[in-house]
Amino acid sequence: MEVKIGVQNAPREIVIESSQTADEVQDAVTKALEGTEKLFSLSDEHGRRIIVPADRLAYVEIGEPAARKVGFGTL
Repeated sequence: MEVKIGVQNAPREIVIESSQTADEVQDAVTKALEGTEKLFSLSDEHGRRIIVPADRLAYVEIGEPAARKVGFGTL
């Protein structure tokens, strides 16, 4: 699952490939924005954790990963 996280006052967005489902990511975002969690955190496919203060979230875009093309047909 590809997740893009926009952070206020940051020039670039954070893009990760997460093994979590879209519903799990949405639940984490909802908890962070409701105030029940002060930090928004996700894990990527390599086991690294991304932690963003909940009050600094600008947006979270949840989407399917793009299929990577391999071979000469990608030209």
